Amino acid sequence: MSLAPSLPLRRRFVPHRSPPPSPLRSLVQPILSRVVRDIARTLPELFGRLGPHRHSRFLIDARDLPFLLLLRPDPDRPELVAWPRRAQPPHDTRISGRFRDLMGLIDAQRDGDALFFSRDLDISGDLEAVVCLRNAIDDVEGSIADRVADSLGPASRIVWSALRRRHERSGHGDGR
Repeated sequence: MSLAPSLPLRRRFVPHRSPPPSPLRSLVQPILSRVVRDIARTLPELFGRLGPHRHSRFLIDARDLPFLLLLRPDPDRPELVAWPRRAQPPHDTRISGRFRDLMGLIDAQRDGDALFFSRDLDISGDLEAVVCLRNAIDDVEGSIADRVADSLGPASRIVWSALRRRHERSGHGDGR
């Protein structure tokens, strides 16, 4: 059941437009592109489970990062693109919260319902697409975040472990 109106896919299509260039984007974008390609390659069922929403555009706003992320989980051409905060790229749904909460959702360490009802997580747009994404992530065995860190090499694994320890020390590593 959809809680938000959903337009047919052919009407929602917006031609691809690129974010403006920036020094931060030039550093971050190659990493994001590799991450989304690796996930699509190693976890094809994740994107396949989205059904018609695999072409949706998910704007991910980690409020404490200096950029927005636009995810288009198309298994044939997945995209995860950094956008400047001042830009508002076309999107079907917006998911907004603190970076550690969003990473906790991906890693199944945080309860999405609890975050939503405590207003630590804001969702707008096509809620059916968000529910499909959440269900697909919940069905993945193991940690998506660990897989990403492993695919990026030893330095990434060290950074991810440090972030996880910091998150656990803050009292939020138990799913609350």
